[in-house]
Amino acid sequence: MEESKNATLENKKACSKCGAELLFKPGTTSIHCNYCGNEEQIRFNENGFKELDLKPYLEEMGNLSHSEEVLMLSCNSCGANQHIQDNYKSLHCVYCTMPLIRDDATLEDWILPGAIVPFQLDVKKSHQLFSNWVKSLWFAPNKLKKAAVDLENTQGVYLPYWTFDAQLYANYTGQRGDYYYVNVSYTTTENGKSVRKTRQERRTRWSNASGDVKGFVDDTLIKASFQKQNTIPQKVSNWNLTALKPFDSSFLAGFVTEKYTIPLKDGYFSATQEAEEIARTWARRDIGGDTQRISSINMSLSEETFKHILLPIYISSYKYNDKVYQFFINGQTGKFTGTRPYSYWKIIFLVVFILIVVALIAMVSN
Repeated sequence: MEESKNATLENKKACSKCGAELLFKPGTTSIHCNYCGNEEQIRFNENGFKELDLKPYLEEMGNLSHSEEVLMLSCNSCGANQHIQDNYKSLHCVYCTMPLIRDDATLEDWILPGAIVPFQLDVKKSHQLFSNWVKSLWFAPNKLKKAAVDLENTQGVYLPYWTFDAQLYANYTGQRGDYYYVNVSYTTTENGKSVRKTRQERRTRWSNASGDVKGFVDDTLIKASFQKQNTIPQKVSNWNLTALKPFDSSFLAGFVTEKYTIPLKDGYFSATQEAEEIARTWARRDIGGDTQRISSINMSLSEETFKHILLPIYISSYKYNDKVYQFFINGQTGKFTGTRPYSYWKIIFLVVFILIVVALIAMVSN
C-alpha cells in the first residue's frame, strides 16, 4: 500500500498580511491572526472524510497510507501523550500539571486523524465558565480562586477516539415470553378474622424462537486514550458526531492534541463487544413479546471500516495539598463538570462563628 503524507499535524500557516502564525478560531471554520485581525477560511477536503478499510490496518499498520511520524511529549506522571505545537506556550501536562520537557519529545508512528469536531467555544468563554463555577463554590480554598483567575490554567485539548462501521449479520435462538394473568385465592386476617380473597398474578408463557437480524452499525465510538489517573467524565463526553469535519491541521493551531494510547486492535475488540450487544438488542426486538431469552447468537461483521477522530474538550487542572483536581468543559456543547477541594480552615471558622453566635443568643436570652 502506497504511503501518503498529504495530511499532517505540522502544517503551520503564516498570515498573508503580517506574517504572524494563524490560529484556529473556535465556532468558525477559519484561522485567525491575533496581531492584525486577518482571517482565512479553512479549505476542506472536497471528498469529505474517508473511512479506512479495517483489515489491512489490523494486519500491518507500519507502512500504510494515512499514517506518519509525529513528535510527542509523554507525561511521566500520568502517562498522557501530547502533541504540542511551537505556538503553544504552556509546557505543563493538561491532566496533572506536571512540567513537560521539549527535549524529551520522541517521534512516534500514528494513524492520522480522518475527521475532527472543531472547538465551538473559545478559551475565554471556557475560562469564564470555570471562574463562575469556582465563585459558586462554598468553602473553596483561596488557591483555587487564584487558579480561576489565571487563563493559563484552562487549556483546550483534542481527544483521540476510534469510530467503527460495519455490516452486521447474526442468527439467534431463544424464547419469546408473553404475559398472562390468573386469579389466585389467598387467606388474610381482617379485624381479627380469617378471610379468603382473590388477586391477579402475572405468569409468562414461553415459546421457542429463532431467526436472523442484519443491519448497518454506524460510528461505534471507542475512546482511544488511557491515563493512569485521569478519566473524562461521562457528563461531558457526549459530542454531536454529525458535526464532524474532514481533518485539517489548521483546526489544531493553538490547542494540545493527545495521541491515542489504546491501539487500533484493542479499540476494535471493544467495538466488537458493543456490536454483540447491538446484535442481542436487535434479536430481542425481532423475537417480540413482553420479554425474551437469548440462548445463542452467532454474529459476523463485514465491510468493516474505521476512522481516527479528534474531539474537543477544555481542561483546568490545579493542585491543592499535593492532590490534582480537574474541571472539564465539552468544547462543542459547553457542558461542564469538575472536582473541587475544601478549605477546612474556612469550615472550622464557620463552625466556631456559629457556636459563638449561639452562645451570645443564649446569654442574651438568660
